[in-house]
Amino acid sequence: MKLTFDAAFDRLMGHEGGYVNDPNDPGGETNWGISKRSYPQVDIRNLTREGAKVIYKRDFWDAAHADEMYDGVAFQALDFAINSGIQTAIRKLQKAVGAADDGWWGPITRAKVAEMSESDVIMRFVAERLDFWRSLSTWRHFGNGWAGRAATNLRYGAEDS
Repeated sequence: MKLTFDAAFDRLMGHEGGYVNDPNDPGGETNWGISKRSYPQVDIRNLTREGAKVIYKRDFWDAAHADEMYDGVAFQALDFAINSGIQTAIRKLQKAVGAADDGWWGPITRAKVAEMSESDVIMRFVAERLDFWRSLSTWRHFGNGWAGRAATNLRYGAEDS
């Protein structure tokens, strides 16, 4: 079964959702995983799930070229990009597959991903993500939740590959 954007979005809503304004979160006010810091023009408190879905498709799925990736890797890239930014997600994917980490999806990264099995890419990518999170000053506050997110994503990766 092809993992579509709609299915990936529904999965993602298991990690994101609901309005929060945690003073420890550098993203500030957030709803459905969309932060005021990244989207200052959006009324975050009143953002609907469908409004968030439009943003996720345009600014994350399409921008990451997710339709050009293995399905399971596409979900991981979407989830990482929403949590940490599109260029960070692509850079860490590039590092996972041994490509130059310039933050842009292109033919070299695409080829490097294709050289590995989907499961190997997912496991290496999630490992890079965990290392990245552990380097952040906010790990003490959010690390437990992030580790749980990574565990769930590894389970998804096992289903996808």
